[in-house]
Amino acid sequence: MSAATVTAGAPAKAAAAGEGRIGLRNNLRHIGALARRNMLQIKQDPESMFDAVLMPVIFTLLFVYVFGGAVSGKGHQQEYVNYVIPGLMAMMGMNISMAVGTGINDDFQKGVMDRFRTMPIARSSVLIAKIVVELGRMMIATAILLGMGFALGLTISTDMFHLLAAIALSAVFGASLMWIFILLGLTMKTAQAVQGVAMLVLMPLQFGSSIFAKPTTMPGWLQSFTKVNPLSNLADAARALINGGPVAHSVWVTLAWSVGITAVTAPLAVARFRKKT
Repeated sequence: MSAATVTAGAPAKAAAAGEGRIGLRNNLRHIGALARRNMLQIKQDPESMFDAVLMPVIFTLLFVYVFGGAVSGKGHQQEYVNYVIPGLMAMMGMNISMAVGTGINDDFQKGVMDRFRTMPIARSSVLIAKIVVELGRMMIATAILLGMGFALGLTISTDMFHLLAAIALSAVFGASLMWIFILLGLTMKTAQAVQGVAMLVLMPLQFGSSIFAKPTTMPGWLQSFTKVNPLSNLADAARALINGGPVAHSVWVTLAWSVGITAVTAPLAVARFRKKT
């Protein structure tokens, strides 16, 4: 083994050895610095915000005016607004989450992640910083979605606290999904492959749920799928928090899904990040 190889490998070994000794304060500082780096990337590439800014507008107009009459009956789009907007909050989180996987994959292709792995920082801090920034993008998309909803006649039958609870629940579930897409981004070879596989997962989950239409209008086998679909539980929870109605079951099931997904995929993603070359 050459001296150059030993020298090149030393920082990585030192970082791996020192990772376990990094305190919470330093870890939070690293996450903040990396999150700032990711936000500067967005500033340099504002087009990367197009999905967060335009997707809520397009989806709201599309589903309310194209499908609203068919689902709720002609002239009843107003009722459909109150049904679909809470559901779209669940959909927004899932679509925004997909971007973190393609972003991680792109950073590896550019060699940025190789530099991070030679630094004496916790491996998880790199991934958590990505999630923090994507949560910010998700909040922007949710704010625009609700703004569109209010413009089209969305009414809050409960109160502001319940609305904020619906937003927070969507953010918690969206953060758990980001670990799945991070793992996917670390596994697939290209960002295009990440996006393609993600869409294959997203489409059945989104349309086989209670986001756009009541499951009672679906065939029996599809109703069975919607009952176990976590997006249905999230949509139902957000709907109950905004429109009123029984909320405890859907909220607890959504939180259970969030904890379970994170507990399984987060360690796998960190381990994959350490080993990826």
